Amino acid sequence: MGTALDIKIKRANKVYRCGEILSGVVVITSKDTVQHQGISLTMEGSVNLQLSAKSVGVFEAFYNSVKPIQIINSTIEMVKPGKLPSGKTEIPFEFPLHMKGNKVLYETYHGVFVNIQSQKGKLTPSPVDFTITPETLQNVKERASLPKFLIRGHLSSTNCVITQPLTGELVVESAEAAVKSIELQLVRVETCGCAEGYARDATEIQNIQIADGDVCRGLPIPIYMVFPRLFTCPTLETTNFKVEFEINVVVLLHDDHLITENFPLKLCRM
Repeated sequence: MGTALDIKIKRANKVYRCGEILSGVVVITSKDTVQHQGISLTMEGSVNLQLSAKSVGVFEAFYNSVKPIQIINSTIEMVKPGKLPSGKTEIPFEFPLHMKGNKVLYETYHGVFVNIQSQKGKLTPSPVDFTITPETLQNVKERASLPKFLIRGHLSSTNCVITQPLTGELVVESAEAAVKSIELQLVRVETCGCAEGYARDATEIQNIQIADGDVCRGLPIPIYMVFPRLFTCPTLETTNFKVEFEINVVVLLHDDHLITENFPLKLCRM
């Protein structure tokens, strides 16, 4: 065996916030004595903007002009030039999490356009009551052919704490056609742009069924959705990119009519 190097973080929970200390040890294992010219450790954090495959070629100028946005760059010298003994050597380290200049430490997550490396925010509850009828639907070509229906409901708030569920209820007051299914669709909308143009991509990241079959009329159906940790982050809006979220209430009737109501969400971490 030659020389093996491993970096171990002390904290089991790898979620860090601005101003905290990232600490751990560098473990070097070698069969023989190792001579070195010094050991240093570098921590980097960046926001990488990239076009999805279907958009490349459409915005070539944008694709070539957007560079990674560096938000953290820190290097520490751990050991001066010398020798390491054979066997196992552990070298402790500590990194303060401070942003570079006036940059913001964004939430880590991976999307279609944006891969980024948390910030606290203020939350004002914004409950929403809604009514869905054939007359309230948008982008309908043959409204007269739609069966009559009346759906009411409410969302507890469209300003949501990302660690708490989205709640509410929905009531099918009346419907000429039988209901086949009712679903909640969580959509992430990523927008990247610059002077040459912008690209927008919407991705369904979660879909849950809250009712199956022809539901009883007038029966309140609870709405309860937990935000998926790996596919959501606090709502972001910067000069070069935005990450936003929407919820769709989707009602499918037996005659294959699809009813969709859209609600923009603002996610925040408290």
